[in-house]
Amino acid sequence: MKEPDVPLELLKSDVLDHYRTLLMLERLLHSPVHLAEQWTFQLAPQTQRMLIAKYYDFDASVVREFLGKKLSSRNRKDLDEVSEKTGVDIKSCRRQVGQSLLYTRNVISIRCPKPSLIWQVHDHHHLTIEFSPEIRKYAALVYTTHNRFETGKKKLLYLRLEDFVFCVDQMISSWSCRNPNCKYEESGMEMDREFLQQLREMKLLLDKDHHDRLKDAVLFSLRTQISKHTLQDSLTRTLVNIAYGLNHSKDLRDFFIDVVEKYHHHYEEHNCTRRISRHNFLPNSLKEKLAQFFPYIASDVLILSPFNNLDPHLHEVWTRYSETMAKCVCKLYPA
Repeated sequence: MKEPDVPLELLKSDVLDHYRTLLMLERLLHSPVHLAEQWTFQLAPQTQRMLIAKYYDFDASVVREFLGKKLSSRNRKDLDEVSEKTGVDIKSCRRQVGQSLLYTRNVISIRCPKPSLIWQVHDHHHLTIEFSPEIRKYAALVYTTHNRFETGKKKLLYLRLEDFVFCVDQMISSWSCRNPNCKYEESGMEMDREFLQQLREMKLLLDKDHHDRLKDAVLFSLRTQISKHTLQDSLTRTLVNIAYGLNHSKDLRDFFIDVVEKYHHHYEEHNCTRRISRHNFLPNSLKEKLAQFFPYIASDVLILSPFNNLDPHLHEVWTRYSETMAKCVCKLYPA
């Protein structure tokens, strides 16, 4: 082996210097705002943001394993299994769990004047718009952890981390309180309680007269051969029941289970299979059919008097809910 041109002792000293620098920086990275305020290290703002993004970066396969769980030191006991399953080194798994716990606690503790969780994460990480994907990823992880969404059931294992991040990002954008002075003083990690209470009124869509009129209107708009029974059991009723259940913490935690179990599986097993031969309705076209349903479900409720005469605000609430549900249902649909 060829001897290095640089003396070994000098190399060792240089490596140790880097480790000492990292240890000093790490204390600042635990609270990124301190990194921006310190004068010990002369770092350009862009370098600071890069360090923060790299330090808090995580492996999607590792985070997927403990997504939705209440982060604590107990999670570290399961890291051997996570490491074996994902192929990620145990030390890296331990670091990612520790850092996820750290910034989740830090973001939750922020008293941000802006209600948006995106802004809370932005304020904590001091990242600019170029790091928007990272900000939204961090926000989704905090939101999922805070609301204890169930993500580990067997029927959900086909879903990737990015599937959950996409849906949670839609919830944060559409179902959080839009008013800086929220009536119930919700934090950015909670859904708009007034909006959730208004969703309870959507039960009127299950009234037989309203339900039949809506089905006829949607079927006419779609000009499809899908039967009324399919539309009733696989779309409208499920949408309304999930909306009503969001007011209850248990149903909120089971949101992803409900979408997969009560909608996707039911639609495939009880409707699609029976109609393939009759309507040439192939399974791989189901996702396209789903995407076609939702715009009409949102707009055609205007034919019902409660939505256009008694309380026009109901249509805004229903649209706000159904548009987000449409994106989540289609995103979570098995590829």
